[in-house]
Amino acid sequence: MKEQPNLNYLHQLSGGDKEFENKLLAVVKKEFPEEEAVYHENIKQDNFVEAASNVHKLKHKISILGLEESYRFAEIYEEELRENDPGKHQRFTEILQNMRDFITKS
Repeated sequence: MKEQPNLNYLHQLSGGDKEFENKLLAVVKKEFPEEEAVYHENIKQDNFVEAASNVHKLKHKISILGLEESYRFAEIYEEELRENDPGKHQRFTEILQNMRDFITKS
């Protein structure tokens, strides 16, 4: 069973402040599609060092959505991209899709 996004970390971070939670979730919803698109463009252009930077930014959203395993995967993938190895791209794309599905429903 694949890891499912959740708002547990966001709830912990906010200390129950719903306004803060809503603002942070709004930021994630706004920034995620843009960052995802830039990541895919850099992969398409074989610009793996820039893609690693994109993964670094996306890791924050992965964390906010409570995806601990996916975060660890992204850390490894980011380093591999810095070494021009995009071999984990398909799996990372699945993580992004999982996040996109969750964000769309939230």
